[in-house]
Amino acid sequence: MSISQLARSIKESPTLKLNEEAQTLRARGEPVINLGVGEPKNKAPITAVLGSAAKLNDGDVKYVPVDGTKSLKKAIIRYTEEHYGRMVGPDNVIISTGAKQSLFNLLFSIIDPQDEIIILAPYWVSYPEMVKMVYGVPVIVTPEDGSFHPRMSEVEEAVSSYTKAIIVNSPNNPSGALYSADFIAAIVEFCESRDIYLILDDIYHKLVFDGKQAPSPFNYTNKDIETTRLVVLNGVSKLYGMTGFRIGWAVGNSRLIEVMANVQGQVTSNASTVSQAAAEAALTGPQNVVENLRLGIQNNRDVIMNELRSFTDVRVTKPEGTFYILPDFRAYTNDSVELAQFLLRKALVVTVPGREFGMEGHLRLSYSGSVKEIIEAVERLKWALDPNAPNEIYIGDRKCIRDWM
Repeated sequence: MSISQLARSIKESPTLKLNEEAQTLRARGEPVINLGVGEPKNKAPITAVLGSAAKLNDGDVKYVPVDGTKSLKKAIIRYTEEHYGRMVGPDNVIISTGAKQSLFNLLFSIIDPQDEIIILAPYWVSYPEMVKMVYGVPVIVTPEDGSFHPRMSEVEEAVSSYTKAIIVNSPNNPSGALYSADFIAAIVEFCESRDIYLILDDIYHKLVFDGKQAPSPFNYTNKDIETTRLVVLNGVSKLYGMTGFRIGWAVGNSRLIEVMANVQGQVTSNASTVSQAAAEAALTGPQNVVENLRLGIQNNRDVIMNELRSFTDVRVTKPEGTFYILPDFRAYTNDSVELAQFLLRKALVVTVPGREFGMEGHLRLSYSGSVKEIIEAVERLKWALDPNAPNEIYIGDRKCIRDWM
């Protein structure tokens, strides 16, 4: 069987392998706790459920325009004005099957072979692979000071004549870091002056803690929507905990959005009409569900911080947003894949190797689950790794004794 060179170059995700192993263990009745999953545990907003049900009940579930329904676009336009302070029109919006598809459509639309895309580490695992899938070259910029916050000088050093775009994800998956307003202002000004696309993955922009806010990139450009190089990606997955509905969108200049719609039209056509109805209902319904979700996740952040601080030799940076934390486990090992496999088999806890995010020696932990799960999971991690932790623990109803130290 012949497989293309491009397909062979795309890395297999160890995350999927770990999840498959976790499912096998669960099927055997093992009490696995999953700190790898990137979704809140809340129910979908009732408005979204009723909106999708109404669309199903009227039976009119047909093709709609490739770039999205007029009514959902109207809701996104209103959302953009309210939360980004920028007026846009229907031609500036495309709705896709998740923000992930919007990003892929965008990269496909702007990248020629060997164009470079600057990616700030730590980064979401799919960024480099998506760039490679459209024959671009990912250029990784890692903060030299060991923090999770990029410095503009390091970004500028990475820019070349081949640079086509820079991807910014803040609040950041996997670290939870919130980039400063000064940095956002500087990178917007830099990209606008150099005619480089600035792709802002804002999927977590409302899940910010401690009274802080994610700065709107449009505050730092004098250009209108048709001349700016800013493209903003968002969706309902994290904002409302509606991951399964698979609705995301992009906001940008109309020519670029038109090209992205052409790409989408040849691949998937329109996003699910039923899911678009659900997204519209969520965006136009009561917004207290967002604040309730944010407050619950902030409480979980405080819980996991408190638990991890008692962990010997683990360095922890406090997340300012999202529902992820990226502790540094290099005191125990530099091989995060091996560490994640060890913790799954010994402690029955799913984590995600930092290697996949450009941060070897770290593990990404999701605290989107219950407080009980978070406390128990970290207790198991400490038992497996920390020499100062008790030598015995109950995992489920089984007493386990640590015999590898």
